Amino acid sequence: MKTVAVIATFDTKGAEAEFLRHAIEAAGVAVFSVDVGVLGEHSFRADIGPGDVAAAGETTLAALVAGGDRGVAVEAMARGAAVTVRGLFDAGRIHGVISLGGSAGTMIGTAAMRALPLGVPKVMVSTLASGDTRPYVGTRDICMMYSVLDIAGLNVLSRTVLSNAAAAVCGMVSQAAQGEAKRRLTVAATMFGVTTLCVTLARQRLEEAGCEVMVFHATGSGGRAMEELIADGLIDGVLDVTTTELADELVGGVMSAGPDRLRAAGRRGIPQVVCPGAIDMVNFGPLDTVPAAFRNRQLHVHNATVTLMRTTAEECAEIGKRTAERLNLAAGPVTLLLPMRGFSGIDVAGGVFDSQAARDAYRDAVVAHARPGIQVVEMPLRINDGEFATAAAEALLAVLKRG
Repeated sequence: MKTVAVIATFDTKGAEAEFLRHAIEAAGVAVFSVDVGVLGEHSFRADIGPGDVAAAGETTLAALVAGGDRGVAVEAMARGAAVTVRGLFDAGRIHGVISLGGSAGTMIGTAAMRALPLGVPKVMVSTLASGDTRPYVGTRDICMMYSVLDIAGLNVLSRTVLSNAAAAVCGMVSQAAQGEAKRRLTVAATMFGVTTLCVTLARQRLEEAGCEVMVFHATGSGGRAMEELIADGLIDGVLDVTTTELADELVGGVMSAGPDRLRAAGRRGIPQVVCPGAIDMVNFGPLDTVPAAFRNRQLHVHNATVTLMRTTAEECAEIGKRTAERLNLAAGPVTLLLPMRGFSGIDVAGGVFDSQAARDAYRDAVVAHARPGIQVVEMPLRINDGEFATAAAEALLAVLKRG
């Protein structure tokens, strides 16, 4: 029988959690309850109580109660819930998770969900689901469901919302697996609007060769999601055409993927082909949101919500240095392909960001800092040229076939 973990603060949301439990069990799915409440009386005893969750968060329930700091308690229970739920999943005791709550419950419940692999059903009924859910969802496949009302008692509307949430998670855990009998080699690729043609042509070549290609939009969250999937062991090779997130990390744009970008593949030792796609630009929002310090820089309004800033030759050199330093740590094969006539669709002859000096600065830094064994290949092509896209795909396929 499939089992769903129900996570809630049973001291304040006990009646709602109990209703949810009955609704799930009525659908023929078992429930494993996890109580993360620390403030008051608990309406019923959960399978895992708050004391055990607090211990998993490296504290004690008594210490949290005595401390009286709600913020500290929520953070501790979030840590403990993540450890607890991941342990239940790894032991094969649960197959999905559902939670409900306001700000504290949402933080705790989604922390537990983010600890689970992609594909494991995750439903969060939250008062915050109609707003900015990025802090809660992160890079995981969490289904956020708006509770409409505060989760404070049962009535005709809250029963309907909770019943629908129960039906959703039961349907998710009960569905037949959609995986293939034999998994194909899986390749992760990165793309931006200005590198789309290259990635599309390369993807088609990889698919013709029997690979399955996952394309990530290099918007910060996309890069983080790719790095996490690689770390989870779900990727066999990487076609990192678009490393633009490194530019945002360096200069302070809005699409940085953080300091772990360009590291996971190296740690796992899987093959990677890396290109300087779109490192000619740093991303900001609408023109009036560009920081004052950059107003005199070369700007290009991509659309009403995106403003691009041209990276300087000095910045490109630093990006090249960081690229080489991160790839130097790779335990697997690395190829750097450099399209020396254009790093993006607008960094080409006649394009608004054309700069051979910046491209040369990146190339010189990469060559100067890359360790022996990293293959650096210069090509007199633009990144979106068909010949370059084919070369990138073939370079990765050559290594995948050997391995």
